[in-house]
Amino acid sequence: MSAAGVSLRHARVRYGPLEALHGVTLHAPAPGVTVLLGRNGSGRTTALRALAGTLPLSHGAVVWDGADVTCLPPYERARRGLCLVPDRRAVFASLTVRENLELAARGQPLSFALDAYPQLDSLLPRRAGTLSGGEQRMLALSRALLARARVVLVDEPAQGMSPTVAARTYELLRGLDACVVVAEQRLPPGLCAGTTIVYELRRGAVVFSGEATETVTSTTTATAMTAATDPPGPAKPT
Repeated sequence: MSAAGVSLRHARVRYGPLEALHGVTLHAPAPGVTVLLGRNGSGRTTALRALAGTLPLSHGAVVWDGADVTCLPPYERARRGLCLVPDRRAVFASLTVRENLELAARGQPLSFALDAYPQLDSLLPRRAGTLSGGEQRMLALSRALLARARVVLVDEPAQGMSPTVAARTYELLRGLDACVVVAEQRLPPGLCAGTTIVYELRRGAVVFSGEATETVTSTTTATAMTAATDPPGPAKPT
């Protein structure tokens, strides 16, 4: 594996007695886009949180640019340039849109964020908690863009967005000079091109890894086989 980027090495994560990741190994190169695919309960969100440090590993390691950061707390990873955009509560609801952006900008002009999502310009005085779901996603991603992070972890970036805004979002993520890891239920068309790396997770384990161009056939076949053979089971944390 290339040293540049972030990796999980034989990672296991537990929620009490339930193990959500079963020895997962994956590598997201930098710069580049990596997609973690899987339906609810697959472990994709858990993998993102493990990389960010918000969930501790019960076994294995998190490696960033060749260095073991397993014991590094989340705030220290953030200081070093890692940004996590969760699927919920990704903005400060009681602050205005402008205040949310200014916290991430640290004195830099807000033009970069407003150029990315011009819709936010008229919303600057509004409290973030009053925005629609799609508007909150735009704000959360704008904060990540302003932070100029070295590693950007995003859980379902286009949730609640119109198709046009979603396409713009994937274009922005592809254009970042960073290690970008995205968790999705399905591979978005906007991330199918180029050398996007894909890991499909199912029930806490990696069942497919490869480039996006390989994914359509492999994933369709694997999903069909799973639907025919998997017995129903209890829901697991994502």
